[in-house]
Amino acid sequence: MPLDIIVGTQWGDEGKGRVVDMLSARADYVARFNGGDNAGHTVTVGTQTFKLHLTPSGIIHPNTIGILGNGVVIYPETLLAEITMLRNYGVTVDPTRLRISHAAHLITPGHRALDRAQETARGKDQIGTTGRGIGPAYTDKTARRGIRMEEMLDESDFHRRMVAHIEEVNQTLARLYEVEPLDPSPIADQYADYAEKLRDYIGDTSALVWEALRRGQSVLAEGAQGTLLDLDHGTYPFVTSSSPLATGVMGGLGIGVGHVGRVIGVTKAFQSRVGAGPFPTEVQGDTAVRLRGTGANPWDEFGTTTGRPRRVGWLDGVLLRYAVRINGLTELVVTKLDVLSGLPEVRVCVAYRANGREYSDLPLGPADLSPFEPVYEDMPGWDADLTGVRSWGDLPAAAQNYLARISELSGVPVCQVSVGPEREQVVDV
Repeated sequence: MPLDIIVGTQWGDEGKGRVVDMLSARADYVARFNGGDNAGHTVTVGTQTFKLHLTPSGIIHPNTIGILGNGVVIYPETLLAEITMLRNYGVTVDPTRLRISHAAHLITPGHRALDRAQETARGKDQIGTTGRGIGPAYTDKTARRGIRMEEMLDESDFHRRMVAHIEEVNQTLARLYEVEPLDPSPIADQYADYAEKLRDYIGDTSALVWEALRRGQSVLAEGAQGTLLDLDHGTYPFVTSSSPLATGVMGGLGIGVGHVGRVIGVTKAFQSRVGAGPFPTEVQGDTAVRLRGTGANPWDEFGTTTGRPRRVGWLDGVLLRYAVRINGLTELVVTKLDVLSGLPEVRVCVAYRANGREYSDLPLGPADLSPFEPVYEDMPGWDADLTGVRSWGDLPAAAQNYLARISELSGVPVCQVSVGPEREQVVDV
């Protein structure tokens, strides 16, 4: 069987976790290929909601093996806390069900301290980082001074490496940012304990995925963040530090392009983002409150990782077409269609306008969207509560027309739609 890929088409938070959960019911392996615990995937099973930041969402299914690929950066404290949480809810997580690439890089308290110091130093030009050390960890990786998971296998040398790393970080904290240094010894001791707990999970996951595909098994690649946060192709510099694109799977898992089957893009029925950066279709006031919710339930628009209220707006067809092109998407899954119920009309951005011209596509990518204003198409809304709908024919005509317009604007078919947070709240198109 081929490798199927799930990616976000917006700025993350599209609802990928529940789509991964849905598709991984038939998968042998589910693999994370990018990012760190700045990601947040929420899966609701009955009355239980799982909020996962590192562990692949598919591991909730008893038949699925989770993989953290070499493109992921790992904060051990978060990973071990999630393993404990999952076990407490009856999910088996052990080295037979979770494998970690030997080439994945570690995030340390030093990286987190650097992240906070760097963001503070930016002043009014802050980019909205989560402060979780993701950027500094990838910086160390690129500068060839990072610490990889395989170093945990050498018990005697790992402690020395950690001490040296924190001492090097302290020089930067003191000289550039005038921040109090960290104490290397207890950090190194703590990471030695993490190494003892994680050592059996570490291996060559690239070979594991390759062998699985050769045997005809099903592998699902689970992206973190979204297309518009890609380091090269997103709204730079308001981006993440890795590649959440479908092409990032190859480097992030260590496999070739010949195995790819479906490339599934996940998009909300509207738009949202956390943190600073351009957002042409953003709305304010009552409309924003209506789309965001109050935070009273996990389905509302508040960051899974940060808890920050998300900025919200209407669906942007220009950026969606861009995401389809840059990922090579074969289909779309639309989430949160139920949130739009009760609105008298639903807006969708079909083009941009700047300097007296209209653009159906981005002339120079999404980094600078400031010159553009959205050109909207207003469509009739619907009043029906969609949360109980399970078949296409039971959707209101206005909702069907809205989904058809999304497919027309994007150029790829909408294959499924979610109408609530739970597993069964999905409509096949």
